[in-house]
Amino acid sequence: MKIFLSLLFAVSLLLSSDATIEVVKKVDSLPSLAVEDSSATYDDTFKVKFFKTLVSDLNVLSIFNVDKNYRLINYDASSVAVENKDMNYVLRYRLLKDASGAFGVEMKVISKNSVVLTKEYKVNNTKIFMFVAHSMAYDINSFMGEAPVEWMKRRVIFSKMTSPQKSQIVISDYTLSYQHTIVAGGFNVFPKWANKEQSAFYYTSFDEQKPTLKYIDISTGKSKVIKSSDGMMICSDVNDDGSKLLLTMAPTGQPDVFLYDVKSKNAKKLTDYGGIDVNGQFMDNGNIAFVSDRLGYPNIFKLNSNSGAVEQAVHYGKNNSACSTYKNYIVYKARETSELFSNNTFNLHLISTETDFIRRLTAVGVNEFPKFSIDGDAIIFIKNYQGQSSIGIIRINHNKNFLFPLESGKVQSIDW
Repeated sequence: MKIFLSLLFAVSLLLSSDATIEVVKKVDSLPSLAVEDSSATYDDTFKVKFFKTLVSDLNVLSIFNVDKNYRLINYDASSVAVENKDMNYVLRYRLLKDASGAFGVEMKVISKNSVVLTKEYKVNNTKIFMFVAHSMAYDINSFMGEAPVEWMKRRVIFSKMTSPQKSQIVISDYTLSYQHTIVAGGFNVFPKWANKEQSAFYYTSFDEQKPTLKYIDISTGKSKVIKSSDGMMICSDVNDDGSKLLLTMAPTGQPDVFLYDVKSKNAKKLTDYGGIDVNGQFMDNGNIAFVSDRLGYPNIFKLNSNSGAVEQAVHYGKNNSACSTYKNYIVYKARETSELFSNNTFNLHLISTETDFIRRLTAVGVNEFPKFSIDGDAIIFIKNYQGQSSIGIIRINHNKNFLFPLESGKVQSIDW
């Protein structure tokens, strides 16, 4: 029995570097963490709201058993609350407000009665308090030596349907706690960040004579038209330095994938097929992943950027679409059921182009528009289930999913 367990452990170590293999961490093996509030400013409602946001972030990290009990204590107390004496770590913080109304937080992490980490945070106003909580969790994750979670501090941009042919483009944090509508009125969809700095974005407007790709600089608020096309105009991906876009256009009636050069404003047609080619995604090796119906049903294909050769990338599922790529990984949406008189299930699957493993990431509902985080650590997606539209986060290497529901409307598409 011991030999068998040893072999099993050895095999698990060999496979753990492949994200298509499920990684399951036993909850009991994680260190415990409690959170203590030492705030004297702000009312009780806000203090509890911040506490819950921070605890949620710490849970999403998936590296602690987080105690959800809310406890107050003096910031300079020499020992932790008696209820927390057996915790491996205690995070103590206090919320601060200066004369200008700026929002600040002082934080320290205590382990075995010793302070092992201190940090201070400050933002212009209280409305963006959730980004401070995200930064605190990010810093604790770094202190623990875990893989970076840069995505936790980044902003999410999504299109929200408010009524038929009406939508808003909203900028938020990944939990939807903060939401700022940046484009309102009309039918505006498929927002896509224009650069890693998230200082600008593209989106498709259907309020013109033709579907039109527009660009907005967030700092100035200025908008400009990039390109219009009959039938379809969508920016599906932006390369790392923001110099090139992958567009889906249908100038002759059939949608194809085009490579658009931002500087020269030239669009080069990459696919040429009599059916449907859409949703191009840049891959690390210079190749392009895209969705096509070349097999008589939607599936994921790869385009060799040098030879122009096209090959099938996904061999599981009969209705695969909405893919995203990170290095040698592809996450895609697949239809799991074919019910004529009830809602069908669409799940997300993860594959590696270097192995034959396939990993299902979701279980129920309609799961769509997956997008890898900038560091490949997580996947964000849209989940529609039982009449509720939510943003989901999948921690790939922790085998955990988290949902953040939208209070009203329906998420149409998303990027981060």
